[in-house]
Amino acid sequence: MRAHFAVADVATLALRFGLPPDGGGRLFALLDLVASDPLAPTAVREHGAIVNDHLADSLVALDLDAVRGAEAIADLGAGAGFPGLPLAIALPHARVTLVESVRRKCEFIDRAIASAGAANASVVCERAEAWPGGLRQFDLVTARALAPLPIVAEYAAPLLVVGGALVAWRGRVDAVVDAASRRAAAELGLRVLDPIAVTPYPGAKHRHLQLLVKVSETPRRFPRRPGIARKRPLGG
Repeated sequence: MRAHFAVADVATLALRFGLPPDGGGRLFALLDLVASDPLAPTAVREHGAIVNDHLADSLVALDLDAVRGAEAIADLGAGAGFPGLPLAIALPHARVTLVESVRRKCEFIDRAIASAGAANASVVCERAEAWPGGLRQFDLVTARALAPLPIVAEYAAPLLVVGGALVAWRGRVDAVVDAASRRAAAELGLRVLDPIAVTPYPGAKHRHLQLLVKVSETPRRFPRRPGIARKRPLGG
């Protein structure tokens, strides 16, 4: 019965976000794998919770023009494949690369790509700071529940082309984090826009998408060695 309701919920999401005709079925295949695979790297395993906390929370980024129009997307710290795989399903014209450093998570993402039939998605099992093949290759970088914003900005900036954007999922807006993020962004060639309040599903509170636009080339000293961004974050 729960799975029956989840089919209807996924169909509602597909309609809300204007997914391709086969998008609902692919989303449900992804949902079903997350719910049934004992090795899925997430604590969210009940169908309804997956619909809200993973699918809807990923797809709400489609409210942004920078996401709708992206052609090359890197999803950092992809984990169980969110938000990268729902966005790949929603945007079949885009090339979506899910970047994840933990091997068992990469293996799950490979299974998820196959289950969802997301031919435009692939996984790179590397740390973002240690992936030279990704430098200046993307017009959009996404990051959900990865790290504080100044750290995410440092991971993302070297991967973006000038004019590209980072979209980071945030909870409550914090003035101290915002100030540090603006200082970090200034070093990285990024400009921080105002956070955008979103409601991925009814009852969701304190949800924001943070958009940072790359306005100039990132200095060649970035990315720093793996681990340094967390150990000595930019922005003070």
